[in-house]
Amino acid sequence: MILVTGANGNLGAAVLAALRADGARAVAGGSRTPGEGVRRLDFDEPAGLDLTGVSTLVLVSAGYAEDDRVVARHAAVLAAAARDGVRHVVYTSLTTAGDHLAFALAHRATERLLREAGPAWTVLRNGLYAELFGALLSWEDDGSGLVSPFGGGALAAVVRADLAEAAARVAADPARHAGRVYDLVGVPVTAGLVAERLGVAHRTVGLGEHREAVRTAMPGLLPFQPAMLASIATTVRHGFLAGTSPDLAELLGRPPRDPLPVAAAAAAASRPAGTAAGTGAGTAPGQPR
Repeated sequence: MILVTGANGNLGAAVLAALRADGARAVAGGSRTPGEGVRRLDFDEPAGLDLTGVSTLVLVSAGYAEDDRVVARHAAVLAAAARDGVRHVVYTSLTTAGDHLAFALAHRATERLLREAGPAWTVLRNGLYAELFGALLSWEDDGSGLVSPFGGGALAAVVRADLAEAAARVAADPARHAGRVYDLVGVPVTAGLVAERLGVAHRTVGLGEHREAVRTAMPGLLPFQPAMLASIATTVRHGFLAGTSPDLAELLGRPPRDPLPVAAAAAAASRPAGTAAGTGAGTAPGQPR
């Protein structure tokens, strides 16, 4: 059996769909809020983790928490995997170039735990989503143009569906990928290119102005999330996430999807209502996964 955690999340659900589309038979999902055909897995309740019968585990990062809590969650599931006889763990980590990001530590700590856990392993160092990049672009109040802290900095953005397909391919034939670390990044895009595709201007703001805009526009953010958003802004702006890698194309057996139209669609979805075709949720930037 292949079991995919985070089955109700965007990436986990997409990995499950990709596995089933490729004809995998014994596939299941795990979630803290299970539905039909989904096993209950709550990483915050280690005593209740049951991976019996699972041969390959796709561990989708359990983020949205402080580092110590995320690492503790991952440690619990890896301990359960070793105890219950899981033979291979595929972990969705963070791109190699992402060490400057505020959420990198939990991924690197989990990779260390993974190497020590016992089962065979594969690390998928996922780049930032094209969907996320587009969602992080704000709009002028009148919808006349995009606003961002990214300047001319590029992000080697990757379409989520490609990452899901790559994970499914590895999980379907894990022995072939044992002990491998793949850097799954896409094609560099910039805020200017997204604006050009949408036929609008792009205005760059300073990092301090961006931080203040996030604080006022998104008062409901959890305490650790503003630092995550700020780290994405400065890392893209200063060119640390623009590098490419052949790994994704090699796993997919084809070139990665173009991230530009995906990023543009995500940006367009948040255009202020009534200012142009399409309506959205306002000008607040999106949140990292």
